[in-house]
Amino acid sequence: MSEMKTAAYICSGCELGDKLDVAQLSKIAQKEGKMALVREHEFLCSEAAVQIIRDDIANEAVTHICIAACSRRAKTEAFHFPEVAMSRANLREGVIWIVAEGSEHDEVRQDMADDYVRMACAELKKMKLPQGNPNHAGNKRILVVGGGMSGLTAALEAAEAGYEVVLIEKENQLGGWASKLWKRVPFKQPYAEPQDTGAAALAAKVTAHPRITVHLNSTLAETSGAPGRFGVQIAQESGASVTEEVGAIVQATGFSAYDLNKLPELGGGKPNVTDQAGLEALARAANGATIKRADGKEISSVVFIQCAGQRDDSGTHLPYCSGHCCATSVKQAMYFKDANPDVDTVVMYTDLRMPGMGEDFYRSAQDKGVIFTKGKAAAVETSGDGCTVKFRDLILDEDTAVNADLVVLATGQVPNAGVDLEAWNPIVTAAEGGSEEAKVQRVELHKTSVLKLNYRQGPDMPQLKQGFSDSHFICFPYETRRTGIYAAGPVRRPMDMLQATEDATGAALKAIQAVENASLGRAAHPRSGDLSFPSARLEGCTQCKRCTVECPFGAIDEDEKRYPVFNESRCRRCGTCMGACPVRVISFENYSVDTVGMQIKAVDMPDEFSEKPRILLLACENDAYPALDMAGLQHHVYSAFVRAIPVRCLGSVNTIWITDALNSGYDGVMLMGCKHGDNYQCHFVKGSELANYRMSKIDDTFKQLGLEPERVITHEVAITDHARVAQLINDYAAKINEIGMSPMKAFA
Repeated sequence: MSEMKTAAYICSGCELGDKLDVAQLSKIAQKEGKMALVREHEFLCSEAAVQIIRDDIANEAVTHICIAACSRRAKTEAFHFPEVAMSRANLREGVIWIVAEGSEHDEVRQDMADDYVRMACAELKKMKLPQGNPNHAGNKRILVVGGGMSGLTAALEAAEAGYEVVLIEKENQLGGWASKLWKRVPFKQPYAEPQDTGAAALAAKVTAHPRITVHLNSTLAETSGAPGRFGVQIAQESGASVTEEVGAIVQATGFSAYDLNKLPELGGGKPNVTDQAGLEALARAANGATIKRADGKEISSVVFIQCAGQRDDSGTHLPYCSGHCCATSVKQAMYFKDANPDVDTVVMYTDLRMPGMGEDFYRSAQDKGVIFTKGKAAAVETSGDGCTVKFRDLILDEDTAVNADLVVLATGQVPNAGVDLEAWNPIVTAAEGGSEEAKVQRVELHKTSVLKLNYRQGPDMPQLKQGFSDSHFICFPYETRRTGIYAAGPVRRPMDMLQATEDATGAALKAIQAVENASLGRAAHPRSGDLSFPSARLEGCTQCKRCTVECPFGAIDEDEKRYPVFNESRCRRCGTCMGACPVRVISFENYSVDTVGMQIKAVDMPDEFSEKPRILLLACENDAYPALDMAGLQHHVYSAFVRAIPVRCLGSVNTIWITDALNSGYDGVMLMGCKHGDNYQCHFVKGSELANYRMSKIDDTFKQLGLEPERVITHEVAITDHARVAQLINDYAAKINEIGMSPMKAFA
């Protein structure tokens, strides 16, 4: 390994030279930062200046560079030097654009810039150039689990892009739900009539594709490994077992219809009451002719009841809308009208939701004579040879009833996602504790798993409350909490067939990205391309298992001695393990307890009589730090007493940073991260939540130091909160002023 040689490059462009003493910054970099080489330039991102940096790397053997200019999020292409370690001092967005104009602010502005240069130099000297994952995993085959429209689409898209695909389907034919439909809601012009599903043609295309291997009557028996090197055992109905090696997985296992028998108040389980799937079977049997009931009687009147067991706020049924049901009922009403215009068809709804070009479809149904009634069904009762639907007419605001030969309930989608880990983990814990009953439960529960993962964290992907695979619905759809495994279609969220095929295309592209990154030893999203990966100094490990348990992505297993084993290609590089470790033995080459800790300690700390407080701000690089940058871009003024450090995720924040900051004399510590909870926005899923939990447990630290709990505060921040972050900082600075300077300054 070559000897470290550092260099600092300080820009005076973008008004930096007008508002800051650049010569003083250079002196600090040289004297305090101990940079071996320091250069100033009036236009550092220019081609000429960038060439100077390249020449220094080539000719001066520079291995570590500090760029003191704009935000690390700006000019990334100009300042792209992958062969060296690099830190950035944010002097533009983080200093001159947020400090108020006027000569009276010159001193605090310069103090702020001085500190950011000190911090960048301190960080740099603790960084190493990431070498990449040494265990490159080169398998680029894609496994698709499920042969419905989502699975078929994902398989075909990946194959057409040049990748080999393995497709497994538990039934004896491809097509899934689509193969059971008579027609589908229109997805292309004209949007006036039900259209052919296209499932048979798609299945034939997949079966004939030279890059796709299809396993019918098959399920997964075990899935092991990581992106680029998954090993899967496929159990076939015949009893045979096939082993395949793949690089990424798309789970497209679809949905089941909500159980009709759970809706007795709406006639579920009674004769002449069916769900939408049941009506499709009747329509297929009719093959375009008049639809007959199961008992053979021709249907002359039919009522469709929307939101049957859906959008329920009582907690009894599904709380969500399944998205496709309104359009499906309109389509099915047309089945009747197209075969016999005299059939009375009533669609009873509270809100009619028709995505895409559904308005045209709805108008077409009206033209055919389909009746739409805004009402809420109260009961469905057997009446003679048919049913009576009692409902509240929401237009006339009165109770009324309508008779029908057949009632069709629009029940919702229930995802086929496998084992709920919230139920799995307590059973496993009890089984490991010796409970024989739990051991039996674990075996039985494992049989219901879809993926059969041999991960320590459980056999399937984590799920949301309603059983859908937990993917980041705002920023990273398809991407689950198991790296290299993607969810597509109704297993991810409720959706119609068109949305499911679009979803599958996105998941296939993500799977391709995963195998390509794995082959290069790079991280997947959201730090795509990151070559760093975690390592542990095992001689200091206490085997507490916190890193294993808290990793949101199942990237850490344990060896036979219960030491952590990092699966680098599963890792998202969030640093949650680093934040969890109480003995601080986990780190990344370019991001560690020391790279942040040394920045905290590098700040010049004024004494308690200076009336210059210091507030440490640890800001998530995904939302909070961009919001700070935008605050600067918008010239929102906030306190110059803040020193902001971007962190990969609040989950990476180790409590030692808080303790060190308070011991060093900081008057307050702010943490800004993404929203957590059921509707989380954290890019790393659990990081913000874990940080919030950890911060709630540091009361003993305050007591030991004799400090007020208000000196540490956590905020949830969205990337659009540029005005709000400035206000939060100013409000907190005012609060610190009210509390007073930290008494720890006297000991710093």
